[in-house]
Amino acid sequence: MSETNSKSTIYTEVRRAIIMGDRKPGERLNVEELANHYNTSVTPVRDALQLLSQEGLVTIKPRSGYFITQITLKELRDMFELRNMLELAAIEHAVERVTDEQLAALREIHAGYTGDDDKSYDRYTDENRRFHYLLAEASGNQELARTLGRLLNRLARFMVLHHAGKTLQETHARIVDGLQNRDLSATRGALLADIDDTFDTSLERIIETEASTWHLEI
Repeated sequence: MSETNSKSTIYTEVRRAIIMGDRKPGERLNVEELANHYNTSVTPVRDALQLLSQEGLVTIKPRSGYFITQITLKELRDMFELRNMLELAAIEHAVERVTDEQLAALREIHAGYTGDDDKSYDRYTDENRRFHYLLAEASGNQELARTLGRLLNRLARFMVLHHAGKTLQETHARIVDGLQNRDLSATRGALLADIDDTFDTSLERIIETEASTWHLEI
């Protein structure tokens, strides 16, 4: 396997492990162990971890190494508040600008509920990100969409904690219905309900099951 392919594989698999919770916040990532596991040099490992650091999933500490990013409760709230701002701005424009092709693409993103196993939630998380990114693209503002995309990468693991696979498609359908009807109020309400529910449920699950691994001080 080439170093380029190794970097891609390492990036994909470590990213999935972080999002699915197999790698916990604060956990150290040993470069040499990863290189041995993937039968490669340390260069593609470092390159992959650098990409993950750009997404906010890995923190690089000089002279200490690579760690799964920890966040505070204040940072979590700030990220969801920023998501509110970006997505509300996006739908204000998308209601006027969304095309029939974009509406169809939004409706076709989800492949349906297949259970609560890790493989399914890996897919749900990817579908959720693509849905909200495409929603932002429908605003016509590519910079907004790219900024939201980077934020969604940081928030991806909360989709798993939210555990909304069974209702995700239905929730998103209400957003698309509002867009199709050019109804800003309905679209806004459905979007805010989706974001607020994700935050509330994720925070509850963090406190109940993973408080020891999260840096939750305000």
